[in-house]
Amino acid sequence: MAERRIRITAGAVSAEAVLNDSRTAAAIWSALPLAAPGQRWGEEIYFAIPVKVEPESSRETVEPGDLGYWPPGSAFCIFFGPTPASRGGEIRPASPVNVFGRVSGDATAFTAVRSGTAVQVERA
Repeated sequence: MAERRIRITAGAVSAEAVLNDSRTAAAIWSALPLAAPGQRWGEEIYFAIPVKVEPESSRETVEPGDLGYWPPGSAFCIFFGPTPASRGGEIRPASPVNVFGRVSGDATAFTAVRSGTAVQVERA
C-alpha cells in the first residue's frame, strides 16, 4: 500500500503526518478533507470528525506526535505532551484511543495553537 501522508494546519502551525495501516486510518483517509475548530486539553488538540470507528488496539498512553481517534467523542486527537490525565511524564488521553498515525517532525509546534483555532486536515 502506498504511504498515506496528510497535512494538518492549525492557524500558523502546519505539519505533515503519516497514517498507519489500521482500519481507523483508512476510515479517516476516506473522510478527508476535514476542518473543525480545535480544542486544547493540556498538550493535546482534539476535534470531532464525521467518522465512526470502534476501538481498535486502543491505547491508554501515547507518545508525542501520535495521532489518535477517540471513539467516545468521534474525535481526531493530536498529542504533543502531557494532558490533565497524565501521571508523571506520560501522555494519557481521557480514555483509550486508536493510534492511527504520527506527526512527521516536532509535534510540539502545536503548543502555539489555542482552543477555537480552525484545524484543517487534508491529503498531502
